[in-house]
Amino acid sequence: MTDCLTNDGVIMLAKEFPGKKANHFIEWFTYSDDTIDGQSKTKAYTLFDSSLLDTIEIGTAKGLQQIQGYLFGGLYDFAGQIRTLNIAKGGFAFAPVQFLGNTLKTIEAMPESTFDEIADKYVEMNVAHPFMEGNGRSTRIWLDLILKKNLKLCVDWSKIGKNEYLNAMQKSVSDPAPIKTLLRPALTDEINDREMFMKGVDYSYYYEQEDDVTLFIEPRQP
Repeated sequence: MTDCLTNDGVIMLAKEFPGKKANHFIEWFTYSDDTIDGQSKTKAYTLFDSSLLDTIEIGTAKGLQQIQGYLFGGLYDFAGQIRTLNIAKGGFAFAPVQFLGNTLKTIEAMPESTFDEIADKYVEMNVAHPFMEGNGRSTRIWLDLILKKNLKLCVDWSKIGKNEYLNAMQKSVSDPAPIKTLLRPALTDEINDREMFMKGVDYSYYYEQEDDVTLFIEPRQP
């Protein structure tokens, strides 16, 4: 019930902007970032409306593989596949590949009926880090789906700062309390709100900027 511009109209208006920022705005508005992260983020935006959400095995390693495969399919050859190399970040080595299969089965069997149980399961999956790339972005969606299924809640990631989140996740390896303290007040019952989902995608990808992973090239033992 108000005057508004269509998608094409916004782009036409942006082209008339003085200065050098118009092109950056148009790229952002059309999600035309051609980097792997940009293309993956575009796919993440469409996940909310995708039928895939109804087929994901919630709380399982397979379900996490489905999410990661969707986000990075066509971008990485290993999309949706459990890693076969050992990886580390910031001097911390994630679960060794020779034990990764059993580790994932143990995580799957963890209870998820309360917030504390779900947060513990999320922390353990982060420590496992089952993929070569895209673990954080995939696992945060995985976490929200578990919360939605069992508690009718999800995380409003816009309420959680990047540094606070990264610090809490780093500490969670030995103590999950900081990440629980950070997540708990950010819980919301707006589980079917599209804008909430989109904000979550934006913040999730923002957390991963300049995120370096060191690879230790060790083939999986037979």
